[in-house]
Amino acid sequence: MNIRSVTAFADMHYPLDEEPLLEICHVVSSCRDALTSAGFAVQTTRLATQPFPAILEGSKIRQAIPLARMLETIAHDVCFDYVALGPIRLDDPVEYIKAIPDILNETETVFVCLEIANRSGGIDLKRNLLAANVIRQVAYLQEDGFANLRLAALANVGPWFPYFPTAYHGGGAPRIALAIEGADLAIMAFREAATLRDARVQLIWSIESLAARMEEIVCQSLKHSTLLFQGIDFTLAPYPEDARSIGAALEYLGLPAFGTPGSLMVSAFLTDTLDRARFTRTGFCGLMLPVLEDTRLAARAAENTLRVSDLLACSAVCGTGLDTIPLPGDIDEGKLAAVLMDVAALALRLDKPLTARLMPLPGKQAGDPVTFDFEYFADSRVMTIDGDGVAGLLQHDQNIDIQSLLGRQQTSRS
Repeated sequence: MNIRSVTAFADMHYPLDEEPLLEICHVVSSCRDALTSAGFAVQTTRLATQPFPAILEGSKIRQAIPLARMLETIAHDVCFDYVALGPIRLDDPVEYIKAIPDILNETETVFVCLEIANRSGGIDLKRNLLAANVIRQVAYLQEDGFANLRLAALANVGPWFPYFPTAYHGGGAPRIALAIEGADLAIMAFREAATLRDARVQLIWSIESLAARMEEIVCQSLKHSTLLFQGIDFTLAPYPEDARSIGAALEYLGLPAFGTPGSLMVSAFLTDTLDRARFTRTGFCGLMLPVLEDTRLAARAAENTLRVSDLLACSAVCGTGLDTIPLPGDIDEGKLAAVLMDVAALALRLDKPLTARLMPLPGKQAGDPVTFDFEYFADSRVMTIDGDGVAGLLQHDQNIDIQSLLGRQQTSRS
Protein backbone atom coordinates (compact mmCIF):
# COMPACT_ATOMS: atom_id res chain seq x y z
CA MET A 1 0.00 0.00 0.00
CA ASN A 2 1.14 3.53 -0.83
CA ILE A 3 -0.17 6.91 0.18
CA ARG A 4 -0.93 8.56 -3.14
CA SER A 5 -1.17 12.00 -1.60
CA VAL A 6 -1.02 14.04 1.56
CA THR A 7 -3.54 16.66 0.49
CA ALA A 8 -3.90 20.03 2.19
CA PHE A 9 -7.10 22.09 1.89
CA ALA A 10 -7.05 25.85 2.44
CA ASP A 11 -8.73 29.10 1.43
CA MET A 12 -6.73 31.39 -0.84
CA HIS A 13 -7.10 35.13 -1.32
CA TYR A 14 -6.24 37.14 -4.41
CA PRO A 15 -3.67 38.60 -4.91
CA LEU A 16 -1.95 35.52 -3.53
CA ASP A 17 0.40 35.69 -0.58
CA GLU A 18 3.01 32.99 -0.05
CA GLU A 19 3.21 33.52 3.71
CA PRO A 20 -0.02 31.69 4.74
CA LEU A 21 1.11 28.66 2.74
CA LEU A 22 4.42 28.37 4.58
CA GLU A 23 2.87 27.04 7.82
CA ILE A 24 0.67 24.65 5.85
CA CYS A 25 3.69 23.46 3.88
CA HIS A 26 5.68 22.94 7.08
CA VAL A 27 2.93 20.77 8.57
CA VAL A 28 2.43 18.80 5.35
CA SER A 29 6.16 18.16 5.12
CA SER A 30 6.20 17.00 8.75
CA CYS A 31 3.33 14.61 8.04
CA ARG A 32 5.04 13.26 4.95
CA ASP A 33 8.35 12.76 6.76
CA ALA A 34 6.70 11.10 9.78
CA LEU A 35 4.71 8.74 7.56
CA THR A 36 7.81 7.91 5.54
CA SER A 37 9.81 7.21 8.70
CA ALA A 38 7.05 4.82 9.80
CA GLY A 39 7.45 2.83 6.59
CA PHE A 40 4.68 4.33 4.46
CA ALA A 41 5.55 5.38 0.90
CA VAL A 42 4.18 8.87 0.19
CA GLN A 43 4.01 9.64 -3.51
CA THR A 44 2.95 13.31 -3.61
CA THR A 45 1.90 16.35 -1.60
CA ARG A 46 -0.99 18.38 -2.96
CA LEU A 47 -2.89 21.60 -2.30
CA ALA A 48 -6.60 22.19 -2.95
CA THR A 49 -8.32 25.57 -2.71
CA GLN A 50 -11.91 26.68 -2.28
CA PRO A 51 -13.97 26.99 -5.53
CA PHE A 52 -11.69 29.25 -7.50
CA PRO A 53 -14.30 31.82 -8.65
CA ALA A 54 -14.65 32.62 -4.93
CA ILE A 55 -10.91 33.39 -4.79
CA LEU A 56 -11.51 36.04 -7.45
CA GLU A 57 -14.74 37.23 -5.78
CA GLY A 58 -16.75 36.95 -8.99
CA SER A 59 -15.66 40.25 -10.55
CA LYS A 60 -12.19 39.34 -11.85
CA ILE A 61 -12.77 36.60 -14.37
CA ARG A 62 -9.96 37.99 -16.51
CA GLN A 63 -7.58 37.11 -13.66
CA ALA A 64 -8.36 33.38 -13.76
CA ILE A 65 -5.32 32.47 -15.85
CA PRO A 66 -2.85 34.70 -13.92
CA LEU A 67 -4.26 33.20 -10.70
CA ALA A 68 -3.61 29.66 -11.90
CA ARG A 69 -0.06 30.49 -12.99
CA MET A 70 0.72 32.30 -9.76
CA LEU A 71 -0.72 29.55 -7.57
CA GLU A 72 1.27 26.91 -9.44
CA THR A 73 4.49 28.88 -8.92
CA ILE A 74 3.91 29.62 -5.24
CA ALA A 75 2.83 26.07 -4.47
CA HIS A 76 5.99 24.69 -6.05
CA ASP A 77 8.12 27.23 -4.22
CA VAL A 78 6.89 25.83 -0.92
CA CYS A 79 6.36 22.07 -1.08
CA PHE A 80 3.38 21.03 -3.21
CA ASP A 81 3.66 18.83 -6.28
CA TYR A 82 0.15 19.55 -7.61
CA VAL A 83 -2.60 22.12 -7.11
CA ALA A 84 -6.37 21.78 -7.54
CA LEU A 85 -8.40 24.91 -8.15
CA GLY A 86 -11.74 24.34 -6.46
CA PRO A 87 -14.67 23.69 -8.81
CA ILE A 88 -16.68 26.08 -10.91
CA ARG A 89 -20.09 25.70 -9.27
CA LEU A 90 -23.51 25.63 -10.95
CA ASP A 91 -24.23 29.25 -10.08
CA ASP A 92 -20.86 30.63 -11.25
CA PRO A 93 -20.71 32.58 -14.53
CA VAL A 94 -20.09 30.42 -17.61
CA GLU A 95 -17.07 32.58 -18.45
CA TYR A 96 -15.12 30.61 -15.88
CA ILE A 97 -15.89 27.39 -17.74
CA LYS A 98 -14.74 28.96 -20.99
CA ALA A 99 -11.41 29.81 -19.32
CA ILE A 100 -10.61 26.15 -18.48
CA PRO A 101 -8.73 25.29 -21.72
CA ASP A 102 -6.48 28.34 -21.32
CA ILE A 103 -5.84 27.56 -17.64
CA LEU A 104 -4.75 24.03 -18.47
CA ASN A 105 -2.73 25.18 -21.46
CA GLU A 106 -0.84 27.75 -19.39
CA THR A 107 0.01 25.40 -16.49
CA GLU A 108 1.45 21.93 -16.05
CA THR A 109 0.46 20.86 -12.54
CA VAL A 110 -2.86 22.65 -11.98
CA PHE A 111 -6.08 20.60 -11.97
CA VAL A 112 -9.56 22.02 -12.51
CA CYS A 113 -13.12 20.75 -12.34
CA LEU A 114 -16.63 21.96 -13.02
CA GLU A 115 -19.88 21.02 -11.41
CA ILE A 116 -22.66 19.58 -13.57
CA ALA A 117 -25.16 18.65 -10.84
CA ASN A 118 -25.82 19.07 -7.13
CA ARG A 119 -28.66 18.45 -4.68
CA SER A 120 -29.94 22.03 -4.61
CA GLY A 121 -29.53 22.89 -8.29
CA GLY A 122 -30.38 19.57 -9.91
CA ILE A 123 -28.86 18.69 -13.28
CA ASP A 124 -27.85 21.73 -15.30
CA LEU A 125 -28.32 20.63 -18.92
CA LYS A 126 -26.45 23.65 -20.27
CA ARG A 127 -23.47 22.94 -18.00
CA ASN A 128 -23.37 19.35 -19.19
CA LEU A 129 -23.23 20.50 -22.81
CA LEU A 130 -20.60 23.14 -21.96
CA ALA A 131 -18.57 20.53 -20.10
CA ALA A 132 -18.67 18.29 -23.17
CA ASN A 133 -17.48 21.17 -25.32
CA VAL A 134 -14.61 21.96 -22.95
CA ILE A 135 -13.53 18.31 -22.80
CA ARG A 136 -13.31 18.33 -26.60
CA GLN A 137 -11.27 21.55 -26.57
CA VAL A 138 -8.90 20.31 -23.87
CA ALA A 139 -8.30 17.07 -25.78
CA TYR A 140 -6.56 19.08 -28.49
CA LEU A 141 -4.25 21.05 -26.21
CA GLN A 142 -1.75 18.21 -26.57
CA GLU A 143 -1.30 15.82 -29.47
CA ASP A 144 -2.04 12.80 -27.29
CA GLY A 145 -5.08 14.22 -25.47
CA PHE A 146 -3.30 13.95 -22.13
CA ALA A 147 -4.47 17.32 -20.76
CA ASN A 148 -7.90 15.91 -19.85
CA LEU A 149 -6.15 14.03 -17.04
CA ARG A 150 -6.31 17.38 -15.21
CA LEU A 151 -10.04 18.00 -15.78
CA ALA A 152 -13.12 16.40 -14.24
CA ALA A 153 -16.87 16.98 -14.17
CA LEU A 154 -18.40 16.70 -10.69
CA ALA A 155 -21.89 15.59 -9.69
CA ASN A 156 -23.02 15.86 -6.07
CA VAL A 157 -19.43 16.04 -4.79
CA GLY A 158 -18.72 17.73 -1.47
CA PRO A 159 -15.47 19.20 -0.12
CA TRP A 160 -12.39 17.46 1.30
CA PHE A 161 -12.00 14.61 -1.20
CA PRO A 162 -8.19 14.21 -1.35
CA TYR A 163 -8.04 12.70 -4.86
CA PHE A 164 -7.46 15.04 -7.80
CA PRO A 165 -9.01 16.67 -9.82
CA THR A 166 -11.98 16.41 -7.38
CA ALA A 167 -10.38 18.02 -4.31
CA TYR A 168 -11.54 21.35 -2.91
CA HIS A 169 -11.75 23.15 0.42
CA GLY A 170 -15.11 23.71 2.08
CA GLY A 171 -14.04 26.70 4.15
CA GLY A 172 -12.86 27.21 7.70
CA ALA A 173 -9.54 26.07 9.11
CA PRO A 174 -7.02 24.41 6.79
CA ARG A 175 -7.18 20.62 6.78
CA ILE A 176 -5.18 17.58 5.80
CA ALA A 177 -6.44 14.31 4.34
CA LEU A 178 -4.80 11.20 2.91
CA ALA A 179 -5.58 9.55 -0.44
CA ILE A 180 -4.64 5.86 -0.55
CA GLU A 181 -3.27 3.69 -3.34
CA GLY A 182 -4.19 0.34 -1.85
CA ALA A 183 -5.51 -2.05 -4.49
CA ASP A 184 -2.82 -4.51 -3.37
CA LEU A 185 -4.60 -4.82 0.00
CA ALA A 186 -7.62 -6.24 -1.81
CA ILE A 187 -5.36 -8.55 -3.84
CA MET A 188 -3.81 -9.97 -0.66
CA ALA A 189 -7.18 -10.31 1.10
CA PHE A 190 -8.98 -11.97 -1.80
CA ARG A 191 -6.29 -14.19 -3.33
CA GLU A 192 -6.03 -16.65 -0.45
CA ALA A 193 -9.53 -16.36 1.01
CA ALA A 194 -11.59 -19.54 1.37
CA THR A 195 -14.92 -17.69 1.43
CA LEU A 196 -16.28 -14.22 0.72
CA ARG A 197 -16.66 -13.76 4.46
CA ASP A 198 -12.96 -14.49 4.94
CA ALA A 199 -12.09 -12.05 2.17
CA ARG A 200 -14.18 -9.35 3.79
CA VAL A 201 -12.79 -9.90 7.29
CA GLN A 202 -9.18 -9.84 6.07
CA LEU A 203 -9.61 -6.65 4.04
CA ILE A 204 -11.39 -4.84 6.88
CA TRP A 205 -8.64 -5.86 9.30
CA SER A 206 -5.93 -4.58 6.94
CA ILE A 207 -7.68 -1.25 6.36
CA GLU A 208 -8.46 -0.61 10.01
CA SER A 209 -4.95 -1.53 11.16
CA LEU A 210 -3.22 0.68 8.61
CA ALA A 211 -5.68 3.56 9.05
CA ALA A 212 -5.16 3.60 12.82
CA ARG A 213 -1.38 3.85 12.38
CA MET A 214 -1.61 6.59 9.75
CA GLU A 215 -4.13 8.63 11.73
CA GLU A 216 -1.98 8.50 14.86
CA ILE A 217 1.05 9.70 12.92
CA VAL A 218 -0.80 12.55 11.19
CA CYS A 219 -2.57 13.74 14.33
CA GLN A 220 0.75 13.82 16.18
CA SER A 221 2.20 15.96 13.37
CA LEU A 222 -0.78 18.36 13.61
CA LYS A 223 -0.62 18.63 17.40
CA HIS A 224 0.93 22.10 17.56
CA SER A 225 -0.60 23.53 14.38
CA THR A 226 -3.89 25.14 13.38
CA LEU A 227 -4.56 22.45 10.75
CA LEU A 228 -7.26 19.83 11.26
CA PHE A 229 -7.16 16.17 10.31
CA GLN A 230 -10.06 15.59 7.91
CA GLY A 231 -9.63 11.86 7.43
CA ILE A 232 -8.51 9.12 5.05
CA ASP A 233 -9.96 8.27 1.66
CA PHE A 234 -9.42 4.50 1.49
CA THR A 235 -10.63 4.13 -2.09
CA LEU A 236 -7.99 1.47 -2.94
CA ALA A 237 -6.73 3.24 -6.03
CA PRO A 238 -4.66 1.01 -8.37
CA TYR A 239 -1.25 1.24 -9.99
CA PRO A 240 -0.68 -0.16 -13.53
CA GLU A 241 0.68 -3.59 -12.66
CA ASP A 242 -1.27 -6.74 -11.89
CA ALA A 243 0.02 -6.93 -8.31
CA ARG A 244 -1.69 -3.58 -7.65
CA SER A 245 -4.75 -3.91 -9.90
CA ILE A 246 -8.25 -3.47 -8.48
CA GLY A 247 -9.56 -5.30 -11.55
CA ALA A 248 -7.38 -8.29 -10.70
CA ALA A 249 -8.54 -8.16 -7.07
CA LEU A 250 -12.18 -8.30 -8.15
CA GLU A 251 -11.49 -11.22 -10.48
CA TYR A 252 -9.90 -13.13 -7.59
CA LEU A 253 -13.37 -13.25 -6.04
CA GLY A 254 -14.43 -15.67 -8.80
CA LEU A 255 -15.18 -13.42 -11.76
CA PRO A 256 -13.84 -14.75 -15.10
CA ALA A 257 -13.26 -11.22 -16.40
CA PHE A 258 -14.33 -7.84 -15.10
CA GLY A 259 -17.10 -6.57 -17.35
CA THR A 260 -18.87 -9.92 -17.60
CA PRO A 261 -22.04 -10.73 -15.57
CA GLY A 262 -21.17 -10.76 -11.89
CA SER A 263 -19.16 -7.54 -12.11
CA LEU A 264 -21.91 -5.59 -10.39
CA MET A 265 -21.94 -8.13 -7.55
CA VAL A 266 -18.20 -7.99 -6.87
CA SER A 267 -18.23 -4.18 -7.14
CA ALA A 268 -21.01 -3.98 -4.57
CA PHE A 269 -19.23 -6.50 -2.34
CA LEU A 270 -16.00 -4.51 -2.27
CA THR A 271 -17.75 -1.19 -1.72
CA ASP A 272 -19.85 -2.66 1.07
CA THR A 273 -16.70 -4.07 2.66
CA LEU A 274 -15.09 -0.63 2.61
CA ASP A 275 -18.24 0.82 4.20
CA ARG A 276 -17.90 -1.61 7.11
CA ALA A 277 -14.33 -0.65 7.98
CA ARG A 278 -14.03 1.79 10.89
CA PHE A 279 -11.67 4.73 10.55
CA THR A 280 -11.85 8.51 10.21
CA ARG A 281 -13.07 8.78 6.65
CA THR A 282 -13.38 11.48 4.06
CA GLY A 283 -13.92 11.57 0.31
CA PHE A 284 -15.22 8.62 -1.69
CA CYS A 285 -14.03 5.65 0.39
CA GLY A 286 -15.38 3.45 -2.40
CA LEU A 287 -14.37 1.53 -5.50
CA MET A 288 -12.33 3.38 -8.11
CA LEU A 289 -12.27 1.90 -11.64
CA PRO A 290 -9.84 4.10 -13.63
CA VAL A 291 -9.41 2.24 -16.91
CA LEU A 292 -6.03 3.63 -17.93
CA GLU A 293 -4.54 3.42 -14.42
CA ASP A 294 -5.20 -0.30 -13.99
CA THR A 295 -3.57 -3.04 -16.10
CA ARG A 296 -6.45 -5.51 -15.77
CA LEU A 297 -9.18 -2.94 -16.48
CA ALA A 298 -7.17 -1.60 -19.42
CA ALA A 299 -6.83 -5.13 -20.79
CA ARG A 300 -10.55 -5.86 -20.40
CA ALA A 301 -11.37 -2.59 -22.17
CA ALA A 302 -8.92 -3.47 -24.97
CA GLU A 303 -10.64 -6.81 -25.57
CA ASN A 304 -14.07 -5.10 -25.40
CA THR A 305 -15.14 -7.15 -22.38
CA LEU A 306 -15.44 -3.94 -20.37
CA ARG A 307 -17.51 -1.13 -21.88
CA VAL A 308 -18.46 2.37 -20.81
CA SER A 309 -22.02 1.16 -20.12
CA ASP A 310 -20.61 -1.47 -17.73
CA LEU A 311 -18.66 1.18 -15.85
CA LEU A 312 -21.76 3.34 -15.61
CA ALA A 313 -23.69 0.40 -14.16
CA CYS A 314 -20.97 -0.23 -11.60
CA SER A 315 -21.08 3.46 -10.63
CA ALA A 316 -24.51 2.75 -9.14
CA VAL A 317 -22.93 0.52 -6.48
CA CYS A 318 -19.36 1.78 -6.18
CA GLY A 319 -17.56 4.97 -5.38
CA THR A 320 -16.25 7.36 -7.99
CA GLY A 321 -17.89 7.25 -11.43
CA LEU A 322 -16.03 7.22 -14.76
CA ASP A 323 -12.28 7.76 -14.65
CA THR A 324 -9.55 7.97 -17.33
CA ILE A 325 -11.78 6.63 -20.10
CA PRO A 326 -10.00 6.63 -23.53
CA LEU A 327 -12.41 7.76 -26.25
CA PRO A 328 -12.23 8.57 -29.99
CA GLY A 329 -10.74 11.98 -30.70
CA ASP A 330 -13.63 12.98 -32.97
CA ILE A 331 -16.35 11.90 -30.55
CA ASP A 332 -19.49 13.99 -30.85
CA GLU A 333 -20.12 16.45 -28.02
CA GLY A 334 -23.67 15.14 -27.79
CA LYS A 335 -22.32 11.70 -26.85
CA LEU A 336 -20.03 13.19 -24.22
CA ALA A 337 -22.93 15.21 -22.82
CA ALA A 338 -25.14 12.12 -22.72
CA VAL A 339 -22.57 10.27 -20.61
CA LEU A 340 -22.17 13.25 -18.28
CA MET A 341 -25.95 13.44 -17.85
CA ASP A 342 -26.08 9.76 -16.94
CA VAL A 343 -23.37 10.27 -14.32
CA ALA A 344 -25.26 13.29 -12.96
CA ALA A 345 -28.56 11.39 -12.84
CA LEU A 346 -26.99 8.48 -10.94
CA ALA A 347 -25.36 10.85 -8.47
CA LEU A 348 -28.61 12.66 -7.63
CA ARG A 349 -30.96 9.69 -7.77
CA LEU A 350 -28.72 7.63 -5.47
CA ASP A 351 -27.53 10.67 -3.49
CA LYS A 352 -23.85 9.83 -3.93
CA PRO A 353 -20.79 11.69 -5.25
CA LEU A 354 -19.68 10.80 -8.78
CA THR A 355 -17.18 12.26 -11.22
CA ALA A 356 -16.30 11.88 -14.89
CA ARG A 357 -12.81 12.16 -16.33
CA LEU A 358 -13.20 11.46 -20.05
CA MET A 359 -10.24 11.48 -22.43
CA PRO A 360 -10.89 11.89 -26.18
CA LEU A 361 -7.62 11.07 -27.96
CA PRO A 362 -6.91 13.12 -31.12
CA GLY A 363 -6.47 11.01 -34.23
CA LYS A 364 -7.69 7.84 -32.51
CA GLN A 365 -10.76 5.79 -33.41
CA ALA A 366 -12.60 3.11 -31.43
CA GLY A 367 -10.40 0.03 -31.11
CA ASP A 368 -7.12 1.82 -31.82
CA PRO A 369 -4.25 1.00 -29.45
CA VAL A 370 -3.58 3.46 -26.63
CA THR A 371 -0.07 3.94 -25.27
CA PHE A 372 1.15 6.81 -23.10
CA ASP A 373 4.69 7.52 -21.93
CA PHE A 374 3.40 7.93 -18.39
CA GLU A 375 4.23 5.76 -15.39
CA TYR A 376 0.67 5.71 -14.08
CA PHE A 377 -1.06 4.61 -17.32
CA ALA A 378 -1.40 1.11 -18.78
CA ASP A 379 -1.69 0.25 -22.48
CA SER A 380 -5.23 -0.27 -23.74
CA ARG A 381 -7.50 0.49 -26.69
CA VAL A 382 -9.92 3.32 -27.43
CA MET A 383 -13.37 2.64 -26.03
CA THR A 384 -16.60 3.79 -27.62
CA ILE A 385 -19.93 5.27 -26.59
CA ASP A 386 -22.99 3.87 -28.32
CA GLY A 387 -25.85 5.97 -29.65
CA ASP A 388 -26.10 9.41 -31.23
CA GLY A 389 -25.92 11.59 -28.12
CA VAL A 390 -28.44 14.02 -26.70
CA ALA A 391 -31.02 15.82 -28.82
CA GLY A 392 -34.44 17.42 -28.47
CA LEU A 393 -35.52 18.37 -24.96
CA LEU A 394 -32.19 17.31 -23.47
CA GLN A 395 -30.52 20.17 -25.34
CA HIS A 396 -32.66 22.84 -23.68
CA ASP A 397 -31.13 25.38 -21.30
CA GLN A 398 -32.70 24.33 -18.00
CA ASN A 399 -32.05 22.75 -14.63
CA ILE A 400 -33.85 19.48 -13.90
CA ASP A 401 -34.49 18.43 -10.31
CA ILE A 402 -33.90 14.73 -9.65
CA GLN A 403 -35.13 13.57 -6.26
CA SER A 404 -33.05 10.93 -4.51
CA LEU A 405 -34.49 7.49 -3.89
CA LEU A 406 -33.78 7.96 -0.19
CA GLY A 407 -35.78 11.19 -0.12
CA ARG A 408 -38.67 9.51 -1.94
CA GLN A 409 -38.67 6.59 0.50
CA GLN A 410 -38.71 8.92 3.49
CA THR A 411 -41.61 10.87 1.97
CA SER A 412 -43.55 7.66 1.31
CA ARG A 413 -43.15 6.53 4.93
CA SER A 414 -44.19 9.85 6.49
